[in-house]
Amino acid sequence: MWGVRLVLALTVAVSLSGAARAQCADTRVDLRGEWGQARFSVELADDAAERSRGLMFRERLPQGAGMLFVYDRPGRAVFWMKNTLIPLDMIFLGPRGRVLKVHENAVPGDLTGIDGGPGVKAVLEINGGLARAIGIAPGSEMRHPAFGNAAAWSCAP
Repeated sequence: MWGVRLVLALTVAVSLSGAARAQCADTRVDLRGEWGQARFSVELADDAAERSRGLMFRERLPQGAGMLFVYDRPGRAVFWMKNTLIPLDMIFLGPRGRVLKVHENAVPGDLTGIDGGPGVKAVLEINGGLARAIGIAPGSEMRHPAFGNAAAWSCAP
């Protein structure tokens, strides 16, 4: 099973040599770290109703896809898996787009709170197991317009 996940995860990881100069888009995120770079197509959850529903009731999430939860200001973010049918990795990000914490393989349907800690500006949810397979860990950086001028990895060309 992990062999299959690793192969799928590696198909998500892409070289961004030319894309690194490209403009950011609300519909994708780029991540980088010592492990390399990866890109995900994302749905944006940037208001209370979208954040409340999240990925509930979905039977699958395509490889290379995710949902990005964006908050108006950094704070404590606590998630749960109510009505969520697939295991997810939750990547908690600070106001500069740096990964603060990764919660791996959140259990479908579990009502236990998953606390990202203080200072969370955004949370990326992807298929369970991908963060570890790719190497996404605290200190990795994300590029997306939500981080604005304060971003550690700027959207500017």
